[in-house]
Amino acid sequence: MARSAHQRYAEVFRDVQELIVDQINHQESPYSKSKLIMLVPSISAFFTPLALEDAFRYQDSKRAISSRRFVAPSFNDIRLILNTAQVMAMIQPKPYRSLKAKLLPGLELLTFDGDVTLYEDGASLHSPEADPVILRLLHFLSQDVRIGIVTAAGYTQPQHYFNRLSGLLLAVQSSTTLTTQQKANLIIMGGESNFLLVFDAEAEYCLRYVHRQEWILEAMKNWSEPAIQSLLDVAEAAFHSCIHTLHLQAKVLRKERAVGIYAADQSKKLNREQLEETVLVVQQVVDSTITTAGPDGPPVHAYIPFTVFNGGADVFLDIGDKSLGVQACQKWFGGILPSRTLHVGDQFLSGGGNDFKARSACCCAWIASPAETVSLLDEMIALGEAKS
Repeated sequence: MARSAHQRYAEVFRDVQELIVDQINHQESPYSKSKLIMLVPSISAFFTPLALEDAFRYQDSKRAISSRRFVAPSFNDIRLILNTAQVMAMIQPKPYRSLKAKLLPGLELLTFDGDVTLYEDGASLHSPEADPVILRLLHFLSQDVRIGIVTAAGYTQPQHYFNRLSGLLLAVQSSTTLTTQQKANLIIMGGESNFLLVFDAEAEYCLRYVHRQEWILEAMKNWSEPAIQSLLDVAEAAFHSCIHTLHLQAKVLRKERAVGIYAADQSKKLNREQLEETVLVVQQVVDSTITTAGPDGPPVHAYIPFTVFNGGADVFLDIGDKSLGVQACQKWFGGILPSRTLHVGDQFLSGGGNDFKARSACCCAWIASPAETVSLLDEMIALGEAKS
């Protein structure tokens, strides 16, 4: 029974794999539709094929999916298979005879979310001994892979990022195997897409703040300060309304490029339902001000992109989003292709997940804990060693 189930599952994944190849072939033509897009109209673009059959066989050997008699393949099974399929396609790409598009797979840039991806929610990276992800990141830096930490935490002061990432920053600083250039390949993009800091061993807290004019994308150049503040004003009013309507024991915090709420009593967390309702309300309120034009036309903030997300213990609206943050990292390193960029994060739900928008800028892997991040990086290291 297990052999039969294994074969049937593998055939299904092989069929989906071919549907994705067909989708890639149709992506360049706006006048033709693939089979996949007719089945799933909301499907996003693919930057590489996905090695789904091989990934299923790998995960089945670890999770015994086809040996289960009563529990069908779960969401987590599929999520991990997709992660493996993506990294296999990037690190050990296979030729597909039916693939017409000329793709350039590979791995040049790894970007990561912070909370729940590199460290537990609200925690930090202390040392290589306490946080095994640090040694994996050092390995990729030594292989000339660039690393960007694209986080919602928005600060201009390096000290605040150092408090969260001191174990990683000090390990890079003290490394005797990494070259100066390899060390400089570590950057932080804060506030989703608002603040860039670059590793600098000579700087205080090992980070150097880069002025916005040195790295912003073309699409960001027309963001005016009055428009940004107008959007934050609307969002702040929506957050106050949620506090009143939902009887939240919460406070509003306004930052330079963000506004949000957090629990007034840090010993009592806001519950999940309250947080998710707040995300949807704020999103709807801000959207309605943009789509409902007044007598003088749309508001000044109509063209400013934003992200509203549930941070687990708070809700924030940030100016910009992670697709822009990832693209800014790609630009900083000379224009790295989406097919050579992998973003790792834990929030890929279309509503309230701030990693979701990175999907339009690069390949992605959806993890559920820092331990899963370590496992994914170990998979990638093993694939790289097998390839060489």
